[in-house]
Amino acid sequence: MEPIVIIGLLLLGIGASFLGTLFGIGGGIIYIPFLTIIFGLSPSEAAAVSLVGILATSAGAGAYYAEHGISNVRLGLFLEIGTTIGAIVGAILSAYVEDWFLSIFFIVFMLFNAARMAFGHSKDCGDVDGEHEFTVYDPKTGRSLGYDLRNKGLGTATCVVAGLYSSMTGVGGGVIKVPVMNSMMGVPMKAATSTSSYMIGITAFSGSVIYLINGTIPLECAAFVAIGSFLGMLVGTRVSAHLDTSSIKKYFSVVLVASATSVLLKLMGVL
Repeated sequence: MEPIVIIGLLLLGIGASFLGTLFGIGGGIIYIPFLTIIFGLSPSEAAAVSLVGILATSAGAGAYYAEHGISNVRLGLFLEIGTTIGAIVGAILSAYVEDWFLSIFFIVFMLFNAARMAFGHSKDCGDVDGEHEFTVYDPKTGRSLGYDLRNKGLGTATCVVAGLYSSMTGVGGGVIKVPVMNSMMGVPMKAATSTSSYMIGITAFSGSVIYLINGTIPLECAAFVAIGSFLGMLVGTRVSAHLDTSSIKKYFSVVLVASATSVLLKLMGVL
């Protein structure tokens, strides 16, 4: 492999992982276009390498957020029941089923939630008073917020779709999970993004194992992307601690629009 390609894969991993760590999305929406258009990988190879990069990001970010009391490990494990099932089924079906119907759902869901986060009320879920089922520590304010979960069954069912879509396309299911946790289940934004960072590693592992068994992963590309992803995670976790909730919501709405746009362009054959 040429040095310029190695440097490119490292930079791709760093950039995608940095943004993925900030917003709990894994970085797949960045990996896929670059790997297919610039590095010439097939869609299935790009999806496989993307999942490896997401796994490397999640391994470090999940540990950091859990150690600092930001992520909700219990909630993450609960939702991963549905997400992992979806990821395994999606990896198996990727060679046989067109994913256009999931893409339509994805686009509508993303744009709806982008509008809610960009133009909705600025107050985040949770409060500092009373007794609650869970708490999240916010390094920016130095306070802990208490919150209670809503719509557990519906949230789990939606995460099945997130896992299915993530595994079939290589796009991290965090772009679905974060809005589900925040808007549908009442989880504060920082807890939602950090919990998603933890969850997507489990999802990516489930899907990448299937790709590895099928011999789809180009190992050299995956190795350098994974190294870059880990480095990007180290920066992203530190930066996220200094962002306030309103900023995360507004920036995340931009990420959702970008995600919906990339999927639409893919459906139109542009990407």
